[in-house]
Amino acid sequence: MTRILFVCHGNICRSPMAEFVMKDLVKKAGLASEFSIASAATSTEEIGNPVYPPARRKLAEHGIGCAGKTARQLTRRDYSAYDLLIGMDGMNIRNMQRICGGDPQGKIHRMMEYAGSNRDVADPWYTDDFDAAWRDIEAGCRGLLAQLQREKR
Repeated sequence: MTRILFVCHGNICRSPMAEFVMKDLVKKAGLASEFSIASAATSTEEIGNPVYPPARRKLAEHGIGCAGKTARQLTRRDYSAYDLLIGMDGMNIRNMQRICGGDPQGKIHRMMEYAGSNRDVADPWYTDDFDAAWRDIEAGCRGLLAQLQREKR
């Protein structure tokens, strides 16, 4: 079982989009039983809130639901509970390392690494550009799944 936790600032836009895109990809690949996928926030600002409506609509445009998801905060225990902790931007990575007490096992990565880039995932909270966020997240999730499949061979 590969356990993946996607992380962003509030856990209402980018990280839940990544969670549900990745769940959709592994389901379509017939691999859902081999993965545990979730998402969390580095901040407490949105704890308990549902996925932001424009993010929910963007997922729905692609036939992906996210019903029942509410924001939760990353904890130090998550570091041992997950194999990969994937942040959406550089600030997320710094906060993830602070919350987790570092990254001694090399589990923390930036999402766009899996799309062949070292830039941040576009943040639609500030830009209102959910199309750009979708493209980044989908590319990152597809790249991550491809890498994990190569590693299992």
